[in-house]
Amino acid sequence: MLLVFENNYDDTFSSYQEIYQSLMEKTFTMLNIKKEYEIDVNLVSNTEIHEINRTYRHIDCPTDVISFAFLDEVKGEVAIKGDVLRLLGEIFISVDKAKEQAQLYGHSIKREMCFLFVHGLLHLLGYDHQNNIEERIMFELQDKILPKGDSQYE
Repeated sequence: MLLVFENNYDDTFSSYQEIYQSLMEKTFTMLNIKKEYEIDVNLVSNTEIHEINRTYRHIDCPTDVISFAFLDEVKGEVAIKGDVLRLLGEIFISVDKAKEQAQLYGHSIKREMCFLFVHGLLHLLGYDHQNNIEERIMFELQDKILPKGDSQYE
């Protein structure tokens, strides 16, 4: 698995590349995912994520995290076979929103940045929260990957 990390925010957030790599490995191990995937992660400002949200989701406001899954099955599309590295998708995280939400929820920016990455990664892996059952499954999994009180992610 490969994590491609792009920090468009500021250099103080560059350490998240290692943290996200670790979280990705932990998630894949926990979910017993053996396929080779590439995941692109972009740290951006509220201005940048607002533009992405408006352009691709037609929602005219900033948000905390947006995931674009590239391996959703499309009818009539030829499936990729074998163990080749495939781009699973792209995650955009607003550092501005993460800062706001960390303060709002009373935890560290690191905890919020990790939560947003895991949330986006699970979306790329097909998890969602469109109904109560999906939400329970996804949120329980997030809690297993990022247990409260785990000093590594606090």
